[in-house]
Amino acid sequence: MPLRDRIATPEGKRRYVRALFATIADRYDLITRLLSYGQDRRWKRRLVALAAADHRTRALDLATGTGDIAFALAADGADVVGLDITHRMIELARAKRGERLDGTRLHLLVGDMLALPFPNASFDLVTTGYGLRNVPDLAAAIAEIRRVLKPGGRVLSLDFNRPANAVVRTAYLAYLSLVGGAIGRMLHGDPDTYRYIPASIRNYPGAAAVARLMTSSGFDEARYDPVLGGLMAIHYARIHAD
Repeated sequence: MPLRDRIATPEGKRRYVRALFATIADRYDLITRLLSYGQDRRWKRRLVALAAADHRTRALDLATGTGDIAFALAADGADVVGLDITHRMIELARAKRGERLDGTRLHLLVGDMLALPFPNASFDLVTTGYGLRNVPDLAAAIAEIRRVLKPGGRVLSLDFNRPANAVVRTAYLAYLSLVGGAIGRMLHGDPDTYRYIPASIRNYPGAAAVARLMTSSGFDEARYDPVLGGLMAIHYARIHAD
């Protein structure tokens, strides 16, 4: 079955994404660096700087992967929960943590963004890197984030964008398909492994539409900052304090 058909429905995308990330977990950091030409760390640092977390912040990092954003928030003093649906990602994050964050308040859990295991109004801050694009139900994921945030809480999300300009979008997706296919064939014997990225972007509503969805989900303020000329975006949304 073609990749586009396998992720065409929420249930199909859920199954595909779970299997995919279990497959690529051990090479996740390498692939992220390769596809971003080493810029991924800089983008994540920008998100963490915008988050401005400190010792008073209780933060939740969704789709935490191997923990880069969660570690950075904890290093800034925040009390952090890093959550990912892929068990192997959490194993790698725990191993990567080592002793460098001893004494920090950092917890790493396996869990689903669509059914967060936390009470309402549990966190001051929610972050995610490449999380929203991969959920099978974007509106439900944003609603869950809204639910667990306290009044005055904020969400920041780093992800690929879907360029509005058709020429730019076509060239961008062609590049990702070509490079992703080559890397997938080399590392996994399956070119579709990393062709999932452009396929998921084709189904993604784009940064402006995601900001509007955040507003319609109950956030009082939602905006995004273009990254890499608009090929990526960092979303920022806030709930006003009561």
